[in-house]
Amino acid sequence: MEHTAEILSVGTELLLGNIANTDAKDVSEALSALGINVYFHTVVGDNPERVKQAVAIAKTRADIILTTGGLGPTYDDLTKQTLCEAFGKKLEFHEDIAREIEEFFLKRTHGMPLTKNNYQQAYLPEGCTVFHNDWGTAPGCAFEAEGKTVLMLPGPPRECRAMLHACAVPYLKRLSDSEIHSHNLHIIGVGESAVEDRLRPMMLELTNPTLAPYAKEGEVMLRVTAKAGSAEEAEALMAPVIEEVKAAVGDALYGIDTGSLENTILDILREQGRTLAAAESCTGGLISKRITDIPGASRVFLGGAVTYSNGSKTALLGVPAELIREKGAVSAEVAEAMASGARRVTGADVAVAVTGLAGPDGDGTDVPVGTLFVAVSDENGTAVQKHVFEIDRERFRIFAASRALDMVRRRICGLSL
Repeated sequence: MEHTAEILSVGTELLLGNIANTDAKDVSEALSALGINVYFHTVVGDNPERVKQAVAIAKTRADIILTTGGLGPTYDDLTKQTLCEAFGKKLEFHEDIAREIEEFFLKRTHGMPLTKNNYQQAYLPEGCTVFHNDWGTAPGCAFEAEGKTVLMLPGPPRECRAMLHACAVPYLKRLSDSEIHSHNLHIIGVGESAVEDRLRPMMLELTNPTLAPYAKEGEVMLRVTAKAGSAEEAEALMAPVIEEVKAAVGDALYGIDTGSLENTILDILREQGRTLAAAESCTGGLISKRITDIPGASRVFLGGAVTYSNGSKTALLGVPAELIREKGAVSAEVAEAMASGARRVTGADVAVAVTGLAGPDGDGTDVPVGTLFVAVSDENGTAVQKHVFEIDRERFRIFAASRALDMVRRRICGLSL
């Protein structure tokens, strides 16, 4: 049986943009993995009448209603009360939940007093399945009424995510006889329109699995998704599609489910037993940041230098001052000298360097704004590439870092540059 779900996120802070609604993202991913179709996301403020209206609408178009937020102890936490009213249920006091709340305050709040309104969280819909909260004070719950399945989860993302996977997913598994699985295919060096042009006939023809493009800054992601009775069946459906994509985009496909280009590079270098360093000018340390954001990067990445000025290029990397005067800071020759210098100074097996003109102003030379030079140096020598991006300054830096990382990937994999 096909199930449709609506996620109802309660909280005025969401409407005001004070916080991002990460709960809805987490819940959507979990429900999709169960084969439950999420057709609507609704966000409503802490107002009982508007929550009631939102629930009334959700009842007309979904058989699963999952709410996040509004389960706290304050006067505006009214999700339970409103849902009970909408489905004709009473709230019942749970003595065991009250004891759990008292224990939580005793052990985890460092002496913060337990006030009377905290006991409001021990009231739950009659006959519900209780989702005990081991991560906070607000329990969640689930009940079935009027042909609908209703689940309530707390709003704080850490609590919501934990209860979702520990309680809500097991509760919902019994409703679905199918699973949804997907793979993310990461592509760089080929634009979204070019990828879509090559794969459009297949995208239009496919129904299960499906193939959909997602544009990212500096690259493209394709998601292959299949719905089947088991993970094995879904994988069998997706395998030929993945092979067709590989044939269409070639070595522009840098990974499947790798998360990022920098993850791919670190995995390859780790397997090769090699190390990496970076010398950056126009990217201002973005390459190093992207790499060091990954836990365990220190086993591969030896260090990076942000040599923004001409003097620092000479002092830190040994780039000859006369070379900069003769060729200019934004040149193939200086990029090559930066990469060679970074490799020499750090002792890394591979070094990447970038120098460019992000704009919006020029540097007083005839070099156009948007010009980028990327160099990669290893034991086989140094290679340089030139790019020109007519984009804004922030996107230029993102594109420059991505092109540099992709050049590293191609070099260490023995691919053409």
